[in-house]
Amino acid sequence: MRGLAASVLLAFAWSATAGEFRSIAENGTPMYDAPSVRAKKLFVASRLYPVEVVINIDAWIKVRDQAGDLSWVEKKALSDKRTVIVTAAVADVRQTANDQAALVFQAQQGVALDVAEPPAGGWIRVRHAEGQSGYIKINQVWGI
Repeated sequence: MRGLAASVLLAFAWSATAGEFRSIAENGTPMYDAPSVRAKKLFVASRLYPVEVVINIDAWIKVRDQAGDLSWVEKKALSDKRTVIVTAAVADVRQTANDQAALVFQAQQGVALDVAEPPAGGWIRVRHAEGQSGYIKINQVWGI
């Protein structure tokens, strides 16, 4: 019984630390330093830009980006669509989840890609806005 209780607590603790990721729904979305449209605008985010939810308060969400910077965004400006952003200078997207698989395309740092399937074995299946899809190493992207 204690083993079961420990397993449940461990699973709960892991899920509490697992990040909730969303993406920006529209181009030109302002990111603020406080939860108000009268707050200072820190920057403007592009559509599909992935963010990690930190705090959810009414109509506002505090988020973290791939650089670790925190900002506030209106909840209505976020999408449930899962995306990742390439953090490597150039990342190879392969036909299968294997270093020797055929190269489908290369993505430059800062490119946002749709998540097509959950990560597995150190790889994640992604889709480019132009329709190409393949597998990329999870250590070359942020947002999962």
